[in-house]
Amino acid sequence: MTYFFQLVVSGIVVGSIYALSALGFVLIYKSSKVLNIAHGQIIAVGAFITYALTVWMGIPIFLSLILSMGATFFLAMSVERIFLRRLIGEPIISVIMVTIGLMSILDGLVYLTPFGTENFSFPVFLPSTPIDLGGVYISWTQLMGVIITIVMISGFSWFFKKSTVGISMRAVSDDQLASMSIGISVPKVFGLAWATAGLSAAAAGTIIGNITGLNFDTLHAFGIVVFPVVILGGLDSILGAVVAGVIMGLIQQFAAGYLDGNWGLNGTAEVLPYIILLIILLIKPHGLFGIHEIERV
Repeated sequence: MTYFFQLVVSGIVVGSIYALSALGFVLIYKSSKVLNIAHGQIIAVGAFITYALTVWMGIPIFLSLILSMGATFFLAMSVERIFLRRLIGEPIISVIMVTIGLMSILDGLVYLTPFGTENFSFPVFLPSTPIDLGGVYISWTQLMGVIITIVMISGFSWFFKKSTVGISMRAVSDDQLASMSIGISVPKVFGLAWATAGLSAAAAGTIIGNITGLNFDTLHAFGIVVFPVVILGGLDSILGAVVAGVIMGLIQQFAAGYLDGNWGLNGTAEVLPYIILLIILLIKPHGLFGIHEIERV
C-alpha cells in the first residue's frame, strides 16, 4: 500500500507540472482561439533566464524566478506584437503556422548559445533530505513545485472570473466582433494573453529544470508532451488543465510502477496516457471541461 501511495504522490507532482505547462496553451486559446506551438521554447527560455540570473549574477533563486517571469512576460508580448498582431482576422491555420515558424526560430537562437548544447543544473537551495509522510517520500523541490503551481493556477482562475481584464479576455474569446462593439480592444487582449502565458512558462520551466535538470531538448519537449493534457482537459478550461494534468501524471506513474516495473513491459508509461486520451475523447469530444458551442443558423 505504501508503494501505491508513493506512486500517487509522484503522479500528483508530475501532474501539477503538466498542468502549469499546459496553462500557457489554455491562456492563449481562451482569449484568441490560437494554439501556440512555440510554447515549449518559451518554457525553456524562462528556465535558462532563471538559471543565468541565479548562477551567473548571484541573485537569489526566488527573486530570479520573479525576474524571469517578468522577462518572459515581455518576450511573449513582443512576439505577439511583432509577429501575430498583423494576423488578427486571418484564418487560424495561418496563425498556427506562424507559431511553428517561431518555434524553429527560437530553437535556432537557443542552439547558438551554450544552453542549446550543454546540460546545467540549478544550485541546491532546499534541504536534500526528502519529507517522510508515513513511508511516502516527496522532495522539497517537488513540494515547492506543487505549491507554486497551486498558487499560480488559483491566481489565474481568479483573474479570469473576477477581474475586469479577465472578463474582457473571456468576452473576446466568445465573440471578437461583439467585444469590439462594446469598446474592448481585441489587440490588447491578445497581447495580454500571450504575456500571461509567458509568466506561466517561466514558472513551469524553472520547476522542471529544478527537478529534471536544465536540458534544452527536455524543456522544450514539454510543449508537445503536455498537448494531450490540454486536449483532454478542454482547450479553454483552466480547471480542465489541472484535472487532466493530474490524470495524466497518475496514469504515467502507475503504468511505470506496475506495468513497466512489475510486469517487465517497456514504454507503457508513454503510450497508455494517449490510449486513455482517445477513449475519453470518444465519449467527450470537447474534453472533460471544454465548452461545446452550438451555432444556430
